[in-house]
Amino acid sequence: MLEVAGLAASEAATALVVFVDELQYVEENELASLITALHRIAQRKLPVVLVGAGLPQLRARMGRAKSYAERLFDFPDVGPLPPEASRYAIEKPARDECVEITADALDRIVTETQGYPYFLQEWGKHAWDAADESPIDLDDVETASLTAVAALDASFFRVRFDRLTPLEKRYLRAMAELGAGPHRSGEISDELGRAVTSLAPTRNQLIAKGMVWSPGHGDTSFTVPLFDGFMRRIIPGEEWKSG
Repeated sequence: MLEVAGLAASEAATALVVFVDELQYVEENELASLITALHRIAQRKLPVVLVGAGLPQLRARMGRAKSYAERLFDFPDVGPLPPEASRYAIEKPARDECVEITADALDRIVTETQGYPYFLQEWGKHAWDAADESPIDLDDVETASLTAVAALDASFFRVRFDRLTPLEKRYLRAMAELGAGPHRSGEISDELGRAVTSLAPTRNQLIAKGMVWSPGHGDTSFTVPLFDGFMRRIIPGEEWKSG
């Protein structure tokens, strides 16, 4: 199908670009078929391009599906925005509406969101709603932080949490107890009082569900910033240790 579409695009002197989000959830056999098709497209020099987005484990999954995937694709990392870009993302839309925001308020938003684009949107929205007048100040942002976190807890974080088994929740709670991460597998198992080998299937399932990823051998990190704080709020106290 892609080959025929590529031939048609070539004859029309145009190009076909396919955009796929959450590519890490594609089954490995289907991913292999997609890579094979794109490899043939590249060999025939047809104007077809895939732009895929996914969590950090995508590179490894594509490599397992087809060993030549790393030569066929570029894998640019898209991380948090740097502080200056984060400030601009809040400040410019406000100024376009003739509203100013103080420097300390901007700094607090950057600190709270860690430059994560979706969180910048949330804090920007809630800061706008909290302010009675221009400029938006630090008090407005402090109010916005409470409502933004509550909104994330009720939707963005909660949707991910509700997909987890009890053991997976305990695993993430142990990670949260250690901080934002990344954490060594041994540290997490010590926190749970379990052997590393017995928790390996749980860790693998969490990676498959997109909850955590491995930035290095034996390391585990949350895929979503601020999730450690959510886990401490949703499962407070010490009872989770004896679950």
